[in-house]
Amino acid sequence: MTRVARIVGLLALVIVTSLGAVVLVTPTEARGRCICPKIYAPVECKGGKIFSNQCVADCRNAKNCVPIGAI
Repeated sequence: MTRVARIVGLLALVIVTSLGAVVLVTPTEARGRCICPKIYAPVECKGGKIFSNQCVADCRNAKNCVPIGAI
């Protein structure tokens, strides 16, 4: 493999890895200063309200939240 091909391959790997990291931390909730990751780990809070994850529940000031489907 030539040196240029190795460099191009390495750069492609870095770009793909970087894009993957960006996708993992893309916010789904952005209300005011509260930003939550796109992770589905549902929680049920007081009053029977269900949120996609604890961060979203915290952003909405939900209380007494417990994970749903915890093993």
